[in-house]
Amino acid sequence: MFMRKKKICVVSATRAEYGILKPLIIKLKKCSEWETQVIITGAHLVEKLGNTYQEAEQDGIEIFAKIPINTDGNTDYDISLIMANALKEFGRYFQEEKPDLLFVLGDRTEILAICAAAVNAHVFIAHLHGGELTQGLIDDYVRHAITKMSYLHFASTEEYRRRIIQMGEEPERVYNVGALGVENVLKEKLLSREELGENIGFPAKGDYAVVTFHPVTLEPGTAEIQVNELFEAMQSRKDIFYLITKANADEGGDRINQFMEREVSNCPNMKLVASLGMKRYLSAVKYARFVLGNSSSGIIEVPSLGVPTINIGDRQKGRIMAKSIISCEPERQSIMNAMEQAMKMEPSAYDSPYGNGSASEKIVEIIRDYFKNRRKDLKKTFYDIPYEIEK
Repeated sequence: MFMRKKKICVVSATRAEYGILKPLIIKLKKCSEWETQVIITGAHLVEKLGNTYQEAEQDGIEIFAKIPINTDGNTDYDISLIMANALKEFGRYFQEEKPDLLFVLGDRTEILAICAAAVNAHVFIAHLHGGELTQGLIDDYVRHAITKMSYLHFASTEEYRRRIIQMGEEPERVYNVGALGVENVLKEKLLSREELGENIGFPAKGDYAVVTFHPVTLEPGTAEIQVNELFEAMQSRKDIFYLITKANADEGGDRINQFMEREVSNCPNMKLVASLGMKRYLSAVKYARFVLGNSSSGIIEVPSLGVPTINIGDRQKGRIMAKSIISCEPERQSIMNAMEQAMKMEPSAYDSPYGNGSASEKIVEIIRDYFKNRRKDLKKTFYDIPYEIEK
């Protein structure tokens, strides 16, 4: 009797997502036991955000489908429209393709809508980076909701694995595999400082910092205030060159990008790019004096490169952090003090709490076992942890 080959769908909606997922996509596609379909959507397909789907094409990744869902804006209403578009368009995709497993990463609102469509279509979901906390963001709500929709869980630390179990997920379906981002740091062949300078167009010598600043979505109306404080702190250190990447498509991201465009045009020691892509970003970090901003990459990937991170504000509050991370307030003097501290730190290898760079290999072996040997039942039980209620 003919058995249909299993079908895995991997979705990426942003530049950061793809960079993290890349080693897993490559390994999944090398396996002949199943068919892997890569679906590109969301901000990847927005021209003003850099058409970042092109990075996957340049890497030789075959894209099965591009599914546009974004609107022109990123207000709260626009985000709701994006979610509605994702629910509709991915509902159609799941009905037509009927994948056996959907891989999603993290905590974005469009991914939540995609998962809702998968649940409606009875598609099993494998979730990466569950159990984490980012107290300044709506992402926490989204991440934990995706956890409860998912069947398989690939956590980046043991603490996060325990937290997923605490949410009622059965331990045999929850794995600590480490972070795919650390795998990129340790195994990707990076550019030299000279190649990087020529490729991006910034000085090949001298101290520089890599800057990424996103809106804090649970602090609405603060985006321009906070990025203004950041730029005032940066302008106090004209001995440093700043390589800045634009904010993502979160609510308030457009205002941050517009502010950056205005300011950078008057600052010869700053360069603004829409996106660096994973290889150029990690290469830039490797030779930087420090990383500045509030991106999760500063927490997860950067410590493995031996570079200090200045983590601004509450966007990443709650994540497990290495000793190389300096947290400060989104206020000019606090940022300046942190920059001074970072400049005094010597580059060295920091112990990363996010694994040893073997996440994709572990995940592929777990999926292989899942397809061959494991009982798959959408009727999940709730795993109860014994506790006593205080009287």
